[in-house]
Amino acid sequence: MRDYIELTKPRITWLILMSTGIGYFFGLRQGTGWWAFLKSVDVVSLFHTILGTGLIASGTAALNQWYEREADRKMKRTARRPLPAGKITAGGALAFGAGLSAAGFAELSLGVNLLSGLIGLFTLVSYLFLYTPMKQRTWWSTTVGAIPGAMPPMIGYAAAAGTITRESWVLFAILFLWQFPHFYSIAWMYREDYARAGIRMLPVVEPDGRSTARQIVLFGIALIPVSLIPGVLGMSGPIYVIGALLLGLWFLYSGVRVALDRTMVRARTVLVTSVFYLPLIYGLMLLDRPSL
Repeated sequence: MRDYIELTKPRITWLILMSTGIGYFFGLRQGTGWWAFLKSVDVVSLFHTILGTGLIASGTAALNQWYEREADRKMKRTARRPLPAGKITAGGALAFGAGLSAAGFAELSLGVNLLSGLIGLFTLVSYLFLYTPMKQRTWWSTTVGAIPGAMPPMIGYAAAAGTITRESWVLFAILFLWQFPHFYSIAWMYREDYARAGIRMLPVVEPDGRSTARQIVLFGIALIPVSLIPGVLGMSGPIYVIGALLLGLWFLYSGVRVALDRTMVRARTVLVTSVFYLPLIYGLMLLDRPSL
């Protein structure tokens, strides 16, 4: 069972569920205070949203590892995963991933609403049938993969509001842009592994790292104004705006440093900064929502 759980990538799933929760929070109507707002939360709907998203995210992760089991066998950082290590059969992993994915879609569609289920299904299909095979062909796969990667807040928002609005697209945009510095730093750190597996990440295609560093900086710059939009739309207040600006500058600073010094240490700093950035900016959104 431990090996099957490892297939679901729980360390990534918690970030997905955190983003889904943020989307759900903003999909609810604003209350006149925290107590009134909390009383208006449909606990059953929230439970189905988190469970359904968790199931479909876990199923997608398992199916992704099933598809990439041969590539994983060639990389040092993934060679000990259950499939390449021979701890689980390919058929078992396929059935497990398909079962979780189907259960997640059913949970969202029947337990919440059809819109959230369809967004979850789109996330799975685009991740498995577009992003995953593209990794062997072009470094543009990172851009394509960032689309399903930014869908969790859309699932949460649709679950709470029953529709998609500009606020949900803002949450999507923040997560979409955040992924590029995060994943390009990982790609730089493990570029030799990716090259062995034939995965055409940008640092593999252009090994000097200049284009990778440039992408990290450009997306770090783009993230700052986009992260301030919740303040413009009234989703969050002035405390959030100030905090988002400072966090964005901190994130960008880590990217500038890796552009000036393209080393493993600097790339790891970008990765660590990105891991702190996301929950911190989400926390500011939660704490500084007007009228709460």
